[in-house]
Amino acid sequence: MKNQLVGYATVGTNNKSKAIAFYNPIMKELGASQFFSNEKMNCWALGQYLFAVAKPYDDNEATVGNGMMIGLPLDSSNQVDELHALALSLGGLDEGPPGQRGGGFYGAYFRDLDGNKLVFYHLS
Repeated sequence: MKNQLVGYATVGTNNKSKAIAFYNPIMKELGASQFFSNEKMNCWALGQYLFAVAKPYDDNEATVGNGMMIGLPLDSSNQVDELHALALSLGGLDEGPPGQRGGGFYGAYFRDLDGNKLVFYHLS
């Protein structure tokens, strides 16, 4: 087994079709393709890594975890800028514009349509 910190991430949604419409263009830009979809979940794959949006399996409303965030690594700071702009153009909310955060970490923060917080980042 390869060492890896995280193999997949899932964010909750209360509107799966809207979430898919939001994430499809982002996943396309990342080079990810749809892995599977069912009535509760849609999942994209990039190599062995998976990202999914899902209605909670307990049928309760999806809520946002305070302090919870998912980081998506990118190949360059330019790509961070471009994907952050794409997320905002798709209706995402800015949670921190692109920029250096220290230690060679260049990041841009946003919330998706359900309020989940993510960051695109590049380490130099």
